[in-house]
Amino acid sequence: MNFEYFIARRIAAHKDYKSSISAPIIKIAILAISLGMITMLISVATSVGLQKKIKEKVSAFNGDLIITNFDTNNSDDSQVPISMQQDFYPNFTISDNVSHIQITASKGAVIRTETDFEGVIVKGVGPDYNWSYFEDFLTQGVLPTYTTPQMSNQVLISEYLANRLGLKVGDKALAYFFNKNSSTPPRTRAFTISGLYNSGFQEFDAQFIIGDIRHIQRLNKWEPDQIGAFELFVKDFDFIEQTNNEVYDAIGSMLDTQTIRNRFYAIFEWLELFDFNVILIIVMMIIVAGFNMITALLVLILERTKMIGVLKALGSDNWSVRKIFIYNAMYLVGVGLFWGNIIGIGLLLLQQHFNLFALDPNTYYVSQVPVYLHWSYIVALNCGTLVLCFLILLIPSYIISKISPVKAIRFE
Repeated sequence: MNFEYFIARRIAAHKDYKSSISAPIIKIAILAISLGMITMLISVATSVGLQKKIKEKVSAFNGDLIITNFDTNNSDDSQVPISMQQDFYPNFTISDNVSHIQITASKGAVIRTETDFEGVIVKGVGPDYNWSYFEDFLTQGVLPTYTTPQMSNQVLISEYLANRLGLKVGDKALAYFFNKNSSTPPRTRAFTISGLYNSGFQEFDAQFIIGDIRHIQRLNKWEPDQIGAFELFVKDFDFIEQTNNEVYDAIGSMLDTQTIRNRFYAIFEWLELFDFNVILIIVMMIIVAGFNMITALLVLILERTKMIGVLKALGSDNWSVRKIFIYNAMYLVGVGLFWGNIIGIGLLLLQQHFNLFALDPNTYYVSQVPVYLHWSYIVALNCGTLVLCFLILLIPSYIISKISPVKAIRFE
């Protein structure tokens, strides 16, 4: 242990220091560091958690990448069929970032009961459909299965639609499918509700019913190997644009690709605002903590002016004396960070396991505050705060070099 660090620890532990006029200021500085770290941890964890949760919900209904016919627009009711007989299906080898590919087809319909009706989109899926997201969304009943040779009438609908239409698991839902030719009467299908889901994303819950893709193929008079789209899921969403370009270049001129980021541009633009807010909060917290530490260091220097004079008179150079106070200030920063991490991570773990704080799903697309905990950003926040506080404290410590040993020893 070097001399400067030993003196710094003695300053921090000295009983006069504990009862001196600087004690309240020191406590406020430690409190500012702790509150700043708590705020930064909560901001990052909830912002990243919200972004991931909403992205997962959008992906659950649409996939991360969508391959369609070039003539298809964004409407789910005007899909131009494409053949399943593609080189990239069912074994997708174009990009290593793609983890799963599945077939879908969608068609607009009206669900009618004796007292009410709702416009919906029946999304037809096949045996390769990824049900992992809906396993988490499922609230009642069971997920439908479409692996049998016979066409299934089972469908999965949202709690939102079930409540509005007065339906429950096991009920029959009569769906009317209208044709482009208005003179042709609508065709009906009687579906059986196998389960209810609640994604918390009302924009999708109010629209989508999941059913057997063979119903859509028959209604559209398509061949058995014709579908509306391929949906792809990626391993790393950060590289989705690069993956999209790779897929687009490889699938041929008759097919088009689109990312959910482009298809739901408004949602992802809104999510990106959270990044700016988090950066703003982090900058503000570090500035507040930095100014508090500057104040605390200046008070320490003022109280220890005589000691500074004695050390200089004994031959210590300016940098050695400055290091004593910087070490002491960084010790206080460490105390603040310790308690900030304990309290901040503790609050986040409570929210993660017990969902103490709710959100309005109509505004935020989730019913509970989502939390994402990862060691990488926790370490980054702590290291960044330490480094920035150290650089900030170099400025007020420069005052020590201006203190004359003779005047300092006489200082009262």
